[in-house]
Amino acid sequence: MSEKKNKLTVIDGETLMDTRLEPTKFCIDTLLPQGITILGGAPKIGKSWWVLDICIRIAKGESLWDMPTTKGTTLYLCLEDTLRRVQERLCLITDDVPSNAFFATSAHTLAEGLCDEIRTFVKEHPDTVLVAIDTFQIVRNGGADTSYGNDYDEIRQMKQLADELNISLLLVHHLRKQGDSDPLNKLSGTTGIVGAVDSVFVLDKSKRSENLATLVCTGRDIEHRQLELKFSNKDFVWELKSDSREQPEKMLPPEMELLVEFMKEQKSFDGRNNDFVEQFNAVTQSDVTAKTLKQMMARWRYDLEALGVYFENYRNNSARFMKIEFISSACDDRVDGDI
Repeated sequence: MSEKKNKLTVIDGETLMDTRLEPTKFCIDTLLPQGITILGGAPKIGKSWWVLDICIRIAKGESLWDMPTTKGTTLYLCLEDTLRRVQERLCLITDDVPSNAFFATSAHTLAEGLCDEIRTFVKEHPDTVLVAIDTFQIVRNGGADTSYGNDYDEIRQMKQLADELNISLLLVHHLRKQGDSDPLNKLSGTTGIVGAVDSVFVLDKSKRSENLATLVCTGRDIEHRQLELKFSNKDFVWELKSDSREQPEKMLPPEMELLVEFMKEQKSFDGRNNDFVEQFNAVTQSDVTAKTLKQMMARWRYDLEALGVYFENYRNNSARFMKIEFISSACDDRVDGDI
């Protein structure tokens, strides 16, 4: 085997910190991120109604519970249903189904080529943003292997597919029959499933005679939250009653607000980090270190850019330098877009 095949692709920490990486994209803002998400719930609890609703809303670009969606093609593999049943449900929740919402009632398993089927669909519909599989159990390889390793490997296949295609992949799954105080422990299978996905949703309710349920959400790119829902027997959709996540307007830290105002006056700077921070502290009457300011700038990079502040870092021998400028047109474009 050649040395090239044995060599890891690595990146040093300094380069990584200075690399401009795009922020996480969401199908449903703050709730459903790009990557793989599993939605667990007991049979007949209303999981499929919710998935159908979000597929239509995302295809239309309509918000869900006041959360914006990213408009694009959606594919719903409703593998426990017939086209007639899907049609009946669509008629109950909407009178306007867009042409970029697609449905299928059959698909191959992972072993038979499911991933290639999805790749082909996305190739034919490059604006695809969401693929939902209801249920995950139907497309699994089956067999006697119910180990952690097998669960993890199957989810990893789908995780790699979602990352490759830059889509949100939503897997609908069942819960264990036995109860558990932790909703995340109710998912059927081993912890290999939870360990491999990006996000976990559990739709849970205590009494089947009630239309109330709690959607527990957690993940790598989302905040832990609990949404209290009520199923409408009139509109056949889940309505939001309360959300544990506080949703204040996103604000920059005071240091970053001062930085924006400082750069509006300075326009540009190209020099040593320490020299810039000295000027910044003198003008703004702050007492921030170069390390702290650079860390905050890296974290809030895209918010700063939306306000017209762009920067890049470079090194000359052992000294660290920064090139930073204020571009008023970027801020103007943002305002125009908001209007």
